[in-house]
Amino acid sequence: MSKDIRIKKGLDIKLVGEAEQVTTELPLGSVFAIKPDDFHGVIPKILAKEGTEVKAGQALFYSKSDERILFPSPVSGKVTEIVRGARRKVLAIKITADAQQEYKDFGKKDVDAMSGEEVKNHLFTSGCWPFVKQRPYDVIANPNQAPKAIFVSAYASAPLAADYDYALKGKEAELQAALTALTKLTTGKVHVSVAANSTLSPFKELKGVELHKVSGPHPSGNVSTQIAQISPINKGEVVWVVTPQDLVVIGELLLTGKVNITRTVALAGSKFNKPQYVTAKAGAQIADVVKGNLDADNTRMISGNVLSGLEVAQDGFLGYYDNLITAIPEGDDYEFFGWNKPVFNKISASRALTFSWLNPKKKYDLNTNTNGEHRAFVVTGSYEEVFPLDIYPMQLLKACMYKDLDEMEGLGAYEIAPEDFALTEFICVSKQPHQKIIREGLDLMREELG
Repeated sequence: MSKDIRIKKGLDIKLVGEAEQVTTELPLGSVFAIKPDDFHGVIPKILAKEGTEVKAGQALFYSKSDERILFPSPVSGKVTEIVRGARRKVLAIKITADAQQEYKDFGKKDVDAMSGEEVKNHLFTSGCWPFVKQRPYDVIANPNQAPKAIFVSAYASAPLAADYDYALKGKEAELQAALTALTKLTTGKVHVSVAANSTLSPFKELKGVELHKVSGPHPSGNVSTQIAQISPINKGEVVWVVTPQDLVVIGELLLTGKVNITRTVALAGSKFNKPQYVTAKAGAQIADVVKGNLDADNTRMISGNVLSGLEVAQDGFLGYYDNLITAIPEGDDYEFFGWNKPVFNKISASRALTFSWLNPKKKYDLNTNTNGEHRAFVVTGSYEEVFPLDIYPMQLLKACMYKDLDEMEGLGAYEIAPEDFALTEFICVSKQPHQKIIREGLDLMREELG
């Protein structure tokens, strides 16, 4: 039975530079890179050495913890460099793309006739298993533990996020094939959440799933928020999570036999000359994706959204899971006595000094300045105002910092991911790195509790 999900707590950060619903087909770039750090917790074992010719979809490396979990090349070409850091850690595998792309053929599948084990093995063989993540711990799903349910959030509420209704238009066949496959992997339900006011969602007519309509401020689009409302996680339980753009890759694999990791990527933010959508493959070089469209002067580029994405330079690469590049002004200016005067050009959850609450529809051109310095936690009660989960955020953050596993467990750490603390980090007067603290806490729990 479907459920309307209304979220009251949260904060919408309205920024200028929303991507116009126009898509430019970009030519294939010359250099691509896959970064093992995009797959948190994975220790890579290299399969494709330098100089190896690979096809699109051919495995570059596998996970040391489970050799079935492969990571494919997004393009065909030659592996030209394996970039290593301290202690020979693999930072990136660079591929110079062929002018004419060649795909490894995994064969078309009749998903209706496949068993759950056949679906799972096909995702392993093709390198598409990394698209399936899990809660708890927000890592690539453990294939040995069956999920009680699978979740897809087709509503992105983060600042300047790509509009799934537009980006996935015309992909209904791929989405249906992927969702049908997912239903074979759980004895529970596959839950799909869309915006309550959406009339064009490609998910609305799809079969075999439980559809939910979500409304409310960010983080209503975060999958953790939806899990907590629909099927909360108890100790010993697991749910799996797949993003809509990854469903398209899985669906195309089943229908065509090819691993085509092409995204419709939103270029958003005030520093783009023309915010719009473009097509790009995972691992594309940022310079190729934003070429000719960027005001490069005093600009911070982010692969992902402004709250939880990662800073990236033009010679960097698009994150494996990302469908958004954000460009905003670099915050390298400081206001004299800025703390002692009313502010009209900034957004805040508080009504103390900023006046954003007077015009809730106003869009802001914010920069990266934190407007403060790192200090000890100050108890203000403000985190709870923007945190919709039934969890005490301050107490959980502190439990992660002093590594109390029992307390972390009791405070609901199984349900969360670092992105759920992006808003509390944004409004934190102490400028504490909430997402980093939560990530380290989850890693500790995974290491100690399994």
